[in-house]
Amino acid sequence: MIELGGLEVTFGHGQRAFHAVKDFSLSINRGQAYGLVGESGSGKTTVLRALAGLLGRVARVEGSLRIGDEVLHGQLRSRAFRRRVQMVFQDPYGSLHPRHTVDAIVAEPARVHRLDQVEARVVAALEEVGLDASFRFRYPHQISGGQRQRVSIARALITDPEVVLLDEPTSALDVSVQAEVLNLLRRLQREHDLTYLLVSHNLAVVAYLCDALTVMQHGRVVETLDVEQLRERSPGKAYTRQLLTASRGYDRAAIDAFEDFADSLP
Repeated sequence: MIELGGLEVTFGHGQRAFHAVKDFSLSINRGQAYGLVGESGSGKTTVLRALAGLLGRVARVEGSLRIGDEVLHGQLRSRAFRRRVQMVFQDPYGSLHPRHTVDAIVAEPARVHRLDQVEARVVAALEEVGLDASFRFRYPHQISGGQRQRVSIARALITDPEVVLLDEPTSALDVSVQAEVLNLLRRLQREHDLTYLLVSHNLAVVAYLCDALTVMQHGRVVETLDVEQLRERSPGKAYTRQLLTASRGYDRAAIDAFEDFADSLP
């Protein structure tokens, strides 16, 4: 469903150019949930935005990109792509228009793509994410953070997409609310046969939701492994093992033993 080959993303020009993603390749099967993990600044979200065509003119994107049978060129995306690929953003506070009602927010993609029975679609999408019709005419500031993220998911679902790109969808939420949203995403993937590409620094989230993952550092692939290797804490690369150690929480002795991998990268 998703195939990236030799993806390169560069910001700026000349001596001031910053090479954010370097020779990145990825292949995801239809119906699979796939994770991209790594420390902050490793290029995870840049890969997601390059695929979605959201980098615009600020970046130069090279390499081959494909969704299903559609070959993608640069940052131009067709109307068909915009319908079949949707994105859920990290910040449920910033990704919803504060002066639009929930009804207007969820309905907007359906109206853009000229879908029929918009009102019925809105009600159905909200019900699928656990929000009843009483939420339709509330504003984002009148609902909780978890409810906002459910609205974001409903907005993504209303076009009946095949692929959903998830950019840290639970990182801004409380732990108990994170669990609810993750259970929701898992159920929706199963019921709609969705393909997920999830960006996260939280390895527990990836282990719960994904089948396989790619570890990134400084814009490059460190290694690709399945979720069982992650759960068994048996990755092949030292950097990934260190990332797993860091995910357990603060441990001064472990941190003192950490290696700096930056110098070893080409």
